[in-house]
This record gives sequence, structure tokens and C-alpha cells, in this order.
Amino acid sequence: MPIHNKDIADMLNQTADLLEIKGENTFRIRAYRNAARTVQSLSKNVSELISENGDLTKYPGIGKDLSGKIGQIVKTGSFTLLKNLKKQVPEELSKLMNISGLGAKRVEKIYRELDISSLEQLKEAIGSGRIRKLEGFGEKTEQNILGEIERLEKEQTKRTKLAVAEKIVEPLLKYLKEAEGIKNIDVAGSFRRRKETVGDIDILVACRRGSNIMDHFVGYEDVEKIISKGKTRSSVLLRSNFQVDVRVVQQVSYGAALVYFTGSKEHNIAIRKIGIQKKLKLNEYGLFKGKKRVAGKSEFQVYKKVGLRYIEPELRENRGEIEAAQKDSLPKLIVLEDIKGDLHVHSKYTDGRNTIEEMARAAKKIGYSYIAITDHSKHVSVAGGLKPKDVRKQIDEIDKINNNLSGITILKGAEVDILEDGSLDLPDEILKALELRVCSVHYKFNLSKDKQTDRIIRAMDNPYFNVLAHPTGRLINERVPYEIDMERIMKTAEEKGCLFELNAHPDRLDINDIFCKRAKDLGVKVVISTDAHQVDHLNYMRFGIGQARRGWLESKDVLNTKSLKEFKKNLNRK
Repeated sequence: MPIHNKDIADMLNQTADLLEIKGENTFRIRAYRNAARTVQSLSKNVSELISENGDLTKYPGIGKDLSGKIGQIVKTGSFTLLKNLKKQVPEELSKLMNISGLGAKRVEKIYRELDISSLEQLKEAIGSGRIRKLEGFGEKTEQNILGEIERLEKEQTKRTKLAVAEKIVEPLLKYLKEAEGIKNIDVAGSFRRRKETVGDIDILVACRRGSNIMDHFVGYEDVEKIISKGKTRSSVLLRSNFQVDVRVVQQVSYGAALVYFTGSKEHNIAIRKIGIQKKLKLNEYGLFKGKKRVAGKSEFQVYKKVGLRYIEPELRENRGEIEAAQKDSLPKLIVLEDIKGDLHVHSKYTDGRNTIEEMARAAKKIGYSYIAITDHSKHVSVAGGLKPKDVRKQIDEIDKINNNLSGITILKGAEVDILEDGSLDLPDEILKALELRVCSVHYKFNLSKDKQTDRIIRAMDNPYFNVLAHPTGRLINERVPYEIDMERIMKTAEEKGCLFELNAHPDRLDINDIFCKRAKDLGVKVVISTDAHQVDHLNYMRFGIGQARRGWLESKDVLNTKSLKEFKKNLNRK
């Protein structure tokens, strides 16, 4: 049964949690967390790398010892240290570590003094008022913990991040294509529409008569449970708790079925209404006039017959795409190949895993002509944020690398913290020496909507402010956006010539698709950047492109589709 990268990362993080609860060495704990972060970010499944005798030690944070433990996980589903820790410390305690306000010391105290090791026991103790009696807690802390427990319980039914779904779907798709007689195969649903989170997976197949596709599908080694099995539809539950449906459709109906199962539901309803006006009936079997099928083999055919231009899957949300298709005014959506550079990249100077030159060479290999190194400023001390003297040292190093490295230009930048009063975390003399200032909020997320908005707008008053990074501060399924007046901030950005970042990291995808569309409508230019902390993260750009396409963005709306010369020209503030 395959082990996915997320499974490995979860085990490494759980090990770190249990070690921390035990009060073990902080460097050892950090090593497991760093390895988990690396594994989670790899574009290829670790199990595949190991089966191909790949060397895991070449990846940041994975030494010989951890490489051996990861190999043990792949082969056996666990490893010795974690098994031993679970005997010493209840593994449920690691779940309590996910509760904001409960660090390792507090979790250990609750366990030792009240014998609490699960969320249910913790809720019961809060209900009886026992938690507030512990030294260092109190009633307010108790209520905060309860609120966090309720949030975690809601998350048990949350949708899966697109990047995690992708790593589960890709090997399954590869496996299914090995079945006999496959003609067409596509993943439909929200996965195909590139939504930031995914529920169940629908896979459509057209195949020759006598294909063994269904036997092949339910025989997949990651299948935990067969829900149903038939000739045209089968459903399984994977070990990752994903439900996957495979539907076999006739070739003549394939396009209509792909439209139907791609969705969205609202988009499909709108198309069917247009069909009804033309005395046509549309369903997953085709487009019919009376009993005669007049279209269905391809999606293009279906859209054309109802009088519409072809609508890209990412737009199918019934947010104006139907009307645009009727008027022949659909956007020419941005594609990955349009991107000329990545403008939010970290290095070993702060919390990155690679050197500046390694990041630049990786970007050059992708085909970029420029990259901006934007390490954290001093306020983000947890990431080793740079003081002014460190920034000057980095500027000198970038100049030297640029002199010796051809084919790509490294821009001198920084990710500068927006402080609570709206000032920037580096002095103007340093900001002036940089070519790009990516500005972001990393703390005080709980300010009122007005105060948070004023904070960001005051930061934009600084003439060296270029890009508002991850503008809402959200982490998908983990942290809600802070409250801001986005309309007011976007209008200010347009007036002053500031840019909005679409952060392509799959945990963020910030700004969302709705705000992408609003930025386009207001004339606010966007940059799509990965927030890369290691070379593999540069490949996150595809998630940003998917989000941009959902937000109707074209190449002309995104500034890092320009040549370096044009980019710099357009970077000038109004």
C-alpha cells in the first residue's frame, strides 16, 4: 500500500510533537519538523524516490539518520522511534498540540496533573471548570482553548487542499491508464476547475468494449474500502479518506459527460437553460434535439451547439462567463509559460533551505529570466529576519553572483514587515538600495477591520512600497483571513501604483479568485509568486496560475509576465 508524502510528514511532525511534550532537545525536535516540511513540499512521491534508489540526503533537512527512518516508514508504515514514543506518551497528545494556546509544556501539564490525553477529555475538563484551576491557565485561557477545539472538530470534515489532492490523484491516474482498452481518461469536478480545495474525486473514462478498467480500479493498492462496483460506475474510499468515483461513458457522450461532471452545478444549470431556449436538452449523455443526439463527443462541440464559445474549466462558476461567451468577450487566460520570473523567494539568509545561487540556478532551469530574493526583515525573528547590515551584506553577494551567472538576473529585494503603526520594518535608506520591496503583515492579525486597513494603507504611503504580499494573511483550512476593507485597499493600490501578490503557495493561494477578478476590474496589477523557501517550491507557480485563471486574469494583468526591462519600467510608483 503506497505511503504518500503527507503521511510521512504527519508521522515526522507527530514524532516532533511527542519529543517536545517529553521535553527533549530542541535541535532534535526542529530536525524532525524541518524534514516533515521538506517531504511535504517535494513534487515527487518519496516512496517512488526510494523505489528508484534515490538519495534523500540531497534534500534540505534530511540527513543519513532521517533518510533511514523515512525509508522505514515507506517499507513498514511507521518507524521504531515513533512506536517507542507512543508507548511512553499517548499519541492523542500530539493532537492537543494543534490547539492554539496549548504548547508542549501546557499539554504535558494537563496530562500529568489531570490525566487528560484527548480532545474529548479536555472538553469535559473545561466544562467542569478544572482547567482554569491549573497554575498559568485561568478562565479566559480555558474559553480560548474551547473555541480552538470547536474549530478543530469542524476541520475534521474539511475539504482537502489542491496540492495534497494532486499528490494522491496523480499516481492513481497513472495506474488507471495501465488498464486495457483506455481511450480517454480525465479527472473532473473541482479538481479540474483548480479550486483551492477538493472534495470527492470524479474520474471519467472512455474505453473499448471488454476493458478491465473496473477490476483494475478496485484493485488499486491504496483502496481502503470498495463502496460499490459496477460496469459503468465504481466508488472506493482510499486510505487517505478520499472517495473516488470512476465512471465509464461512451465515446460519443464523453464531451457532454466531461462538461456535466466538471461542473460547477451553477454553470451547468445556466447552460441547460440556454439549451432549453433553443429546444435542446443537455445531460451527461449528450445534447439532444428530441431523441436525436446533436452533440456530445467533445466539450467544444457541446458549447458550440448551444451558441457559446468554449469556456475553460477554471471559469465555470456562473460568475459571468456565460454572458462573456455569448458576447465573444471571454478572457485569454494566463498560462504557466507566460511567467518570466518569480518575485517572492527566500534563501538561507533567513528561513530558506537553499543558497541564493541555488535558487537562481533552479529558476533559470525552469526558464525564468529573473528572480527576486526577498528574505524576511528583522521583525520576523523566528525566521532569522535580517537587520539592515545583513541586507547590505546580501546586496553585495547578489551583485557578485549576478556578475558570474549568465542567463538570469537576481533582483535585490526583501519581504518587509508592515508594523502595527503602518511603518515598514527597514529604514528608507535600506529600502532605497533594494530593487523590490515585498511588504506583508505577519503579526497582530486580530486588529479591527478599520485599524488593519489603515495599517496597510499607511504602509502604501511609503514611496518604496511595491507589492502587498499574501494580502489577507490566510492559511487554507488553518487560519482565517484577517479583516480588511479589500475594496479600499485595492483602490489605494491602483492610485499609488502598488501591486497585489497572488501568493502561489498551496497553503495560501492569497489572494483568492474573487479578489483576483476584482483587482482586474479595478486595474490593479498582480504578480504571481511562490514564496519559495527551497528549490522545489518554485514549482508551486502552477497553483498560482490555476487561481489566476479562476480569477479571469490574463497575461496583461500580471506584471511578472513582462521582460525584465518592461517589469522594471512598470514597477515605478505613480
